[in-house]
Amino acid sequence: MLILGVLLWSGAHVFGRIAPARRAAMGPAGRGPVALAIVAGIALMGWGYLKADGPVFWGRTPALTGINNLLMLLSLYLFAVSGLKTRLAQYIRHPQLTAVKLWAVSHLLVNGALEDLILFGGLLAWAVAEVIMLNRQTTWTKPAPAPAKKEIRAVLGTLLIYGGFVAIHYGRGYYVFG
Repeated sequence: MLILGVLLWSGAHVFGRIAPARRAAMGPAGRGPVALAIVAGIALMGWGYLKADGPVFWGRTPALTGINNLLMLLSLYLFAVSGLKTRLAQYIRHPQLTAVKLWAVSHLLVNGALEDLILFGGLLAWAVAEVIMLNRQTTWTKPAPAPAKKEIRAVLGTLLIYGGFVAIHYGRGYYVFG
């Protein structure tokens, strides 16, 4: 189920890039099936991950936990950069996909079970492939410089969301700071 979820997520996201004529023929009505495939992929990934019980190849260390936490903070900030188009968006072409790559790498540092390799490694591979396809198919127009208040909103939002994710992880028994 986990592998199927990663494949469904990835396939739904790249569908329009690998079959543009087919996706265009679907028109606006194609958004529903693609969104449904993405949601189904997330559900399958979650279910498959929770049910998996593969071998563990490595575990957490204090140093890797600290690096993980810093990468996660940066990952969430890059999501904010993507949404708010802050000043950093002028230098990073795909901040949201860069955030996914950092998220995946950070989780691979501290989670070394087979299911972790499938989930986080699979999503890392998807994000890398997505960036390559986007760079080949589109040109980049840098956004206009953003006002400083957008940076402040991005930082505050990042800290708030980070705190929420920490609380969720602690609530599920994953102690991110120790």
